[in-house]
Amino acid sequence: MKIGILGTRGIPNHHGGFEQFAEFFAVHAQTEGHDVFVYNSHNHPYQEKKYKDVTLIHCYDPENKIGTVGQFIYDLNCIKDARKRNFDIILQLGYTSSSVWGRFLPKKATIVTNMDGLEWKRSKYSKKVQKFLMYAEKWAIKTSDYLISDSIGIQDYIKTKYDVTSKFIAYGSSIFSPSNEKIIANYDLIPNEYFVLIARMEPENNIEMILDGFVKSNSKKTFCVVGNAETTIFGRYLKEKFSKNKNIRFIGAVYDLNFLNHLRCYCQLYFHGHSVGGTNPSLLEAMGSRALIAAHKNVFNKAILEEDAFYFKSVDEVSNLMISINKQDNLIKIENNISKIREKYNWPIINEQYLDYLIQCRNDQHN
Repeated sequence: MKIGILGTRGIPNHHGGFEQFAEFFAVHAQTEGHDVFVYNSHNHPYQEKKYKDVTLIHCYDPENKIGTVGQFIYDLNCIKDARKRNFDIILQLGYTSSSVWGRFLPKKATIVTNMDGLEWKRSKYSKKVQKFLMYAEKWAIKTSDYLISDSIGIQDYIKTKYDVTSKFIAYGSSIFSPSNEKIIANYDLIPNEYFVLIARMEPENNIEMILDGFVKSNSKKTFCVVGNAETTIFGRYLKEKFSKNKNIRFIGAVYDLNFLNHLRCYCQLYFHGHSVGGTNPSLLEAMGSRALIAAHKNVFNKAILEEDAFYFKSVDEVSNLMISINKQDNLIKIENNISKIREKYNWPIINEQYLDYLIQCRNDQHN
């Protein structure tokens, strides 16, 4: 098949979850003999025309000049280009700024959309934007031939609200084996003497709650916050609020997976505050990196972690976890999460599920 992948800033990953997935899946599908094209922002740091035999199409993206509106222009540019390519399958990753252009998608291609999380619930958006995103969700469903949900919670939501079926396929991860403690020593960190969270600096990721809990605990450990705190108002607010606490370190955005895995592996407790959306890639990576996890208590996180994590929903609960939980007493939870990655969420399985489903969608539409 000739497959076009829309909805990311591009590969190799320099941004987030969809980009990470697109990188792994595109290379897999290309290796399996399909002709794969990934749309990249013209600003992407990787400017080659090929990445591991996958064709990259760089489209004009003015987001860095005009802000969020630029995402809509970039998506439109990608869709306009896709109309010329005679794709068999278009795999759309998300719909936030693309579904408004859904009517322009190529008619001959089979359109398969990953519905992402409940975007309209994100507190970073104003009421007007949230209302628009509810329409965008509806447009995505209307202009897609087939849908993918990355969590059972999202699958149930789409079925209940729209009476439409979607295919559940989670994200993937891999199992990490630590190789060198010096990697974290370079950051003046000592194994099991620090906590960590990795997230975009957005309110719904409960970073403020977690850091308030850390302050309340009076812990002498270090708290590492990984994520770009400079690009959002909320991120700058957090950095300013906690600037006087010398044990809280904002180390910025990091995309070196080897370092991130070591960082998670050697921490005392990994905090996952995401409260909106489906299967979050950073959660699966934390599971695969042998971290002991404390997660925000919600249906999405519990569906993945089950009983193999600690849960919180308040500053006091975060503080209590930091005071009372010892990693060495809970190694069984870590091993259980490793088993989940091995049996359900590893990249080879996820890539095969996606490719099989795309082939099935194309066949069903032409039978």
